[in-house]
Amino acid sequence: MDFDEVADELYAGDPAEFVAVRNQRAKEAKAAGDAALAERIRALRKPTLAATIVNRRAGSPELAELAKLGDDLRKAHSALAGEDLRKLARRRQELVNGILRDERSMSESVSREVEATLEAVVADPEVAALALAGRLSSGADSTGDQWLTSGFTPQPKRKPAPEREKPATVSHLDDRRKAKRAAAEKAEQERIDKAREEAEREQKRVAEFNRLRREAADLAKALKQAEIDLSRAERRAEKVTEKANDLRRRLADAELEEETANGEAASAQTVLDDLRAEADRIDEALEQF
Repeated sequence: MDFDEVADELYAGDPAEFVAVRNQRAKEAKAAGDAALAERIRALRKPTLAATIVNRRAGSPELAELAKLGDDLRKAHSALAGEDLRKLARRRQELVNGILRDERSMSESVSREVEATLEAVVADPEVAALALAGRLSSGADSTGDQWLTSGFTPQPKRKPAPEREKPATVSHLDDRRKAKRAAAEKAEQERIDKAREEAEREQKRVAEFNRLRREAADLAKALKQAEIDLSRAERRAEKVTEKANDLRRRLADAELEEETANGEAASAQTVLDDLRAEADRIDEALEQF
């Protein structure tokens, strides 16, 4: 298994399957006895959506022309060639706009990141090499070494003919090999440390996610119970209100009956008083006989 082959497979594939395929390839490398390769593969970063969009342009004439425009713009700037700079800048904008038009389904934020990444392809030869190789892992808004795919030295798809080097002595070559080996070992250790730190951060993010998910489940359960309690309270309130209204009606009826009874009692009292007065008059008349 070769690291570059695995990286090509991952960055050319579906981003949704990146993590699963990466972990599988790392597992296969470890099973094959190559722990260092497994660590390098596991340290590969999942590309952002903007990076994926630009990676898919690797090998396209538009992206290749953008990368070449970067060299031409730097040469024109060094030569203070104002007219050439203006022509190259217009062409750069035409190429960027053309690529953005081809990707019309992008959201506004992703479109801005893709545009910034394409501008970085023009401005930065290292970014251009990564883009031409389809190895970008993040957009131009990212900082530092997030541009670099772990363990990858950017090379364009079509390598230029190597420059002839001056003859070197055997001892000089040995020193250079030792220096390169030491640098490679240091870089490898840094990549391993970085992968370990990333794994620890991922574990913390997963733990925090699980905690929040449990908290959300508890809140959802409490909300459901509160809704049940509210429904019960509303039903009890309706029954009490209905009972109170019934009592108010009965009280009104009783008050009306009381008023009627009081009227009848007053009438009866008047009749009684009249009868008593008539009886007294008759008694007085009888006493005269």
